[in-house]
Amino acid sequence: MTTDTSLAEICTVKREDIPKTVTEELSDTERDELKSRVKQLLKEQNAVMVAHYYTDPDLQLIADATVGYVSDSLDMARFGNEAEADTLVVCGVKFMGETAKILNPEKRVLMPDLNADCSLDIGCPIKEFSEFCDQHPDRTVVVYANTSAAVKARSDWVVTSGSALDVINHLHAKGEKFIWAPDKYLGQYIQEQTGADMLLWQGACVVHEEFKAIELAELIKQHPDAKVLVHPESPASVIELADVVSSTTGIIKAAVELDAKEFIVATDKGIFHKMKEAAPDKIFIEAPTSGKSATCVSCAHCPWMAMNTLRKLVECLETGSGEILIDPELGKRARLPIQRLLDFAREQKQQSLLSGDA
Repeated sequence: MTTDTSLAEICTVKREDIPKTVTEELSDTERDELKSRVKQLLKEQNAVMVAHYYTDPDLQLIADATVGYVSDSLDMARFGNEAEADTLVVCGVKFMGETAKILNPEKRVLMPDLNADCSLDIGCPIKEFSEFCDQHPDRTVVVYANTSAAVKARSDWVVTSGSALDVINHLHAKGEKFIWAPDKYLGQYIQEQTGADMLLWQGACVVHEEFKAIELAELIKQHPDAKVLVHPESPASVIELADVVSSTTGIIKAAVELDAKEFIVATDKGIFHKMKEAAPDKIFIEAPTSGKSATCVSCAHCPWMAMNTLRKLVECLETGSGEILIDPELGKRARLPIQRLLDFAREQKQQSLLSGDA
């Protein structure tokens, strides 16, 4: 059996392997010209653009302006599946492009930068993960969306942060035991909420792992009326201080619906663009990733997400670079656990409508 120590070694992304977060420096004229060029190319190529909440606001604005979509990872892929387009342009990280290709094998899927990776994906290599699963054949394998196509193909279920609790509760009620990967903090949170028997892979997000409870508690004292919104990929000590623990979509929804003026937000600060659009009269404060007890690595923004730039977006559309290619047989296997989630979510929604809860 793989020990916790060896798992931690496999899952840890070394600091020197984390790229520096780069901000694209553009004049207003350059920015406007690049935006116009992207819109032109999307139209010419019958392409639709999907962007994650964590990407640059300019990219989110283009997606919204061109009948594209801005959302979380699985919803981006689902939208691409429904869109009548020949090409999907995915602004996010590589596993998102792969998920889009898995659900849309007949479409061309482009990304501005194929080097835009994810620490959770990097920390869950297929060889080691498959060996770990083989050691526990009696367990249902549930993986987070932040994984490679190969890891998804090895799983029974793929879940998102917004669906994980419902799925685990449903399967736990049937007596199933689990292997969970890759995020240990999200896994711990789900295990605590459900009481399920879960073996946890020891991965972590370099953004959410950096939030610090000591500094967050001090910030709460400075803003006693603020509500604290936390993504469940954060450490347990940070989650304990939250008023709301939810997915990116859930955090935005909470900011709109809660009766509060100020919010302290513990997730990637790229989400602030959509939060300010959704609730322009409210104040959003970054949860701390530095201070007396902290060493800021990501500073609340994914360095791989930052690789998505306007210049790279134009280049991938002009040249066809950054195309996501997945072996068809692997894609078919990876689609099965994703489809289970989509079918489950559809059934949940129908039951909610029938019961009058939605």
